[in-house]
Amino acid sequence: MPAALRNPIAIALMAIALLILIGSTLTIVPETRQGVIVRFGEPKAIVNRYRPNEKFGQTGAGLIARWPFIDQIVWMDKRVQSVEMERQQVLSTDQLRLQVDAFARYRIVDPLRMYISAGSAERVQDALRPILGSALRNELGKRPFAALLSPERGQVMNNIEAGLNRVARQYGAEIIDVRIKRADLPDGTPLESAFTRMRTAREQEALTIRAQGAKQAQIIRAEADANAARVYADSFGKDPAFYDFYRAMQSYRYTFAPERGGQTSMVLSRDNEFLKQFQGQ
Repeated sequence: MPAALRNPIAIALMAIALLILIGSTLTIVPETRQGVIVRFGEPKAIVNRYRPNEKFGQTGAGLIARWPFIDQIVWMDKRVQSVEMERQQVLSTDQLRLQVDAFARYRIVDPLRMYISAGSAERVQDALRPILGSALRNELGKRPFAALLSPERGQVMNNIEAGLNRVARQYGAEIIDVRIKRADLPDGTPLESAFTRMRTAREQEALTIRAQGAKQAQIIRAEADANAARVYADSFGKDPAFYDFYRAMQSYRYTFAPERGGQTSMVLSRDNEFLKQFQGQ
C-alpha cells in the first residue's frame, strides 16, 4: 500500500480535492433559472432556456456537466420580474403637473442577448427604469389628466408597453405589462387650483346643458302649440258649432274649476253670450 494512502491527512486532502473537482464539474440547474455558460469571457452554451408554454418538469433543468474551473455560469431568472419606476413629475396637455408612480413586469426571453448587451439581470433593470420613465412622460404629456380616469387609460398603457418593449428586446427581455400605481396632483396650491378649474369647468358645462335644455323645451312647446292651433283650425273648418261648444266647455272648466275652491260668483244677464251653451242655443 502506498505511503500516501496510509496518511489520514493526505486522504482528507484528496477527498476535498475530489469534492471540489466534482462541484466544479457538476451543476444543478433549477426549474426557475436559466444560464449562460461562459468560458474565458466568451459565451459557449445556454442551459434551461425559457420557451413559451413549456411544461414544468420538461425543461432543461437538472444535473449538467461543464469544464471544471474554466466554465462559469451567469444565472438569470426565468420568472416574471418587476421594475419599479421612481416617482416622476409629468405635465399633461391641460397644464396639470402629475406625480406618477408606475411599474413594469418583464421576462428575460433571450439570455444570450441579455449577457452580451447588459452582462447581468440587475443591469437590465437599471437600463429599463429610466426608459420606462421617459416613455411614461412622453405618452402622458400628449393627453389630458382626465384620460387617466377614463377607458382611454388602457390605450395609454398599451402605447407605453409597446414603446418600452422595443427597447427591452435589445436586452433580451420582453415586457409583459405596464401599470400606473398612482397618479396624483402635487399637494398644496397646484392641487387646489386644479380642483377650482375642474369645478369651474363642470359648472360651465352644467349651464350649457341647462341652456340647451331650455332651448329644446321652447322649441318643443312652440311646435306643440302650433300643432294644437292647426288641429283647432281644422276642427273649426269641419264643424264650427262643435268647435264653439268645445271652446265654451274649456272656458267653463277654467272659470268654475274645482281648484278655485268652487266659490266663483258671477252676475250676468240671461242673454249673455258667455252663457249661451246653458241656454241650449
